[in-house]
Amino acid sequence: MRDSEVVNLPVLVLNQSCEPLNLCRVRRAIILTLYGKAEVLENSRGEIHSARQVFQIPSVIRLAYFIRRPYRERKLTKVEVFIRDQYTCQYCGKQTRELTLDHVIPRQRGGEHAWKNVVSACKVCNRRKGGRTPEEAGMSLLCSPRIPHHNGFYIPYHYLNSHNEWRKYVPE
Repeated sequence: MRDSEVVNLPVLVLNQSCEPLNLCRVRRAIILTLYGKAEVLENSRGEIHSARQVFQIPSVIRLAYFIRRPYRERKLTKVEVFIRDQYTCQYCGKQTRELTLDHVIPRQRGGEHAWKNVVSACKVCNRRKGGRTPEEAGMSLLCSPRIPHHNGFYIPYHYLNSHNEWRKYVPE
């Protein structure tokens, strides 16, 4: 991999309290560590060379100071439901980007459009279930729907799949 590609790789940025805060690029992470504003916790990618120095390529950094973030309640949107369910169909367990929303208790039967009644479903399972409850359709949920924990920041699942060293810093 060329240096121009390496400096654009994602780096997980943790707050001083070790909670995930943001993603940045390798270039920004190296600058933050050079100025003493962050420390490298994981550097599993090798080295990058400048004219005078050799730098470890960070994968996870932690800020030297605490950043306060305001509490924001998560809105019920398609993307937020998919994130909560980790892009996994809650009926068959298939992990895919092509999901639909399914109301566990159908809206035509009085089911609400609320966190505890909406799950991710692949198109095949959603068609199979139709306007019935999971029991009537002979299907069961892998996990019961819940209100997601407030984290304020999420990491796209394709990053988590390719950066296993991040998993210990990201709450489930």
